[in-house]
Amino acid sequence: MTTARDIMHAGATCVQENETLLDAARRMKELDVGALPICGPDDRLHGIITDRDIVVKCLARGKDARTMTAGQLEQGKPVTIDAEAEAGQVLRAMEAHRIRRLPVVDDHRLVGMISEADLARHLPEEQVGHFVEVVCAAR
Repeated sequence: MTTARDIMHAGATCVQENETLLDAARRMKELDVGALPICGPDDRLHGIITDRDIVVKCLARGKDARTMTAGQLEQGKPVTIDAEAEAGQVLRAMEAHRIRRLPVVDDHRLVGMISEADLARHLPEEQVGHFVEVVCAAR
């Protein structure tokens, strides 16, 4: 049985709620990623920020990425999956919420992230194809 822990990219790096979007963008560049989890002072997951969020919700609206914080872009409770969830549960969660990145938690702590690329590396082509059809093509 393949689990979320088997699929995920371990060791996701958080951006803190009080860090600026410029800091978040620099960290994304350093890590060569398009999204970062947002964590609060309690080290709990509070959201996810993407490179697109920075462009659309900050820069395109004429806001300053040097002063706007990651916490200001948080929207609702993030969708997560338990590290021991089966691959089918991972796909169903991502498809149901039409998300391309899924934080993986163990005992309420962030332990990794699952992206489309992780799915492609670890799951059968048929499952990944269905995921792409549901999540990506539906937009």
